Amino acid sequence: MTPNALLLAHDKPTALRPDQLRQFEELGYLILPGFLDRDLVARMKPEVDRWVDDGLRARSIDSVKDPEKFGVPPVMELELPAHGELITWSPLLGILDQLMGAPYAFHHLHSDRQAPDVPGKPWHHDYEHSTQTDRSATMIHALHYLDGLSTDTSSLVVLPGSHRERADKTARVHLGTDPLPGEVVLEELPPGSTVVLHSALFHARRPRPGGLGKPRYFVDASYCEVGPLWPPVKPYWRYMLRRARELNLAPDRPQLFTELTFAEYGGAA
Repeated sequence: MTPNALLLAHDKPTALRPDQLRQFEELGYLILPGFLDRDLVARMKPEVDRWVDDGLRARSIDSVKDPEKFGVPPVMELELPAHGELITWSPLLGILDQLMGAPYAFHHLHSDRQAPDVPGKPWHHDYEHSTQTDRSATMIHALHYLDGLSTDTSSLVVLPGSHRERADKTARVHLGTDPLPGEVVLEELPPGSTVVLHSALFHARRPRPGGLGKPRYFVDASYCEVGPLWPPVKPYWRYMLRRARELNLAPDRPQLFTELTFAEYGGAA
């Protein structure tokens, strides 16, 4: 592991030390190697396969790109049992409780089985407020790698401290996935690892030369501090949150699936 990596061993308590909280604040990320339970990972992988192979992922993308034509997708990620469990998994929420330091809501979930030859994803961040001028409210992305990361998969690259900038999501997109001074390359993580990012942290998916290797099982969940109105990323966001409540995914955390912290879809926030 690199010197900048902040690790939390799977067999240790999920309580973060003060210095770990400071490091997340300064660097903008945490690495949680082997964080997810093996049983949870084993149940999630077939769901990801179904999500991709049955066309459900493509159908959900159609519902975002052309909501008038496609409407609400027939299945959402959170309706897959293990995916719904992951969103509200107690050890994960325990970490988020400490990093947020305030009530927060679920924002969205993405799931994919990325092919070995998947193109790189250029430098970007995922902080959703469109103006990018006010970072007083925290947004966090939890990136779950079900099979981990290895020389057989593309790597995750992060730019420590870049979450402190006031920059548009695409400010570095012209650089593609080129190396940047100070970057940290995450390329070897065990199965079930999670990387927790401040959503404003610049990061990229860097492909392996030749595109040879194995599929990359990837689930991305995000959460945002309750208070300011956040722009949703899915036009059917109200239905998504309602289904989460109907499925009773978080009976002890009513704020997790509240609609009150979101602006209208496509509107300014």
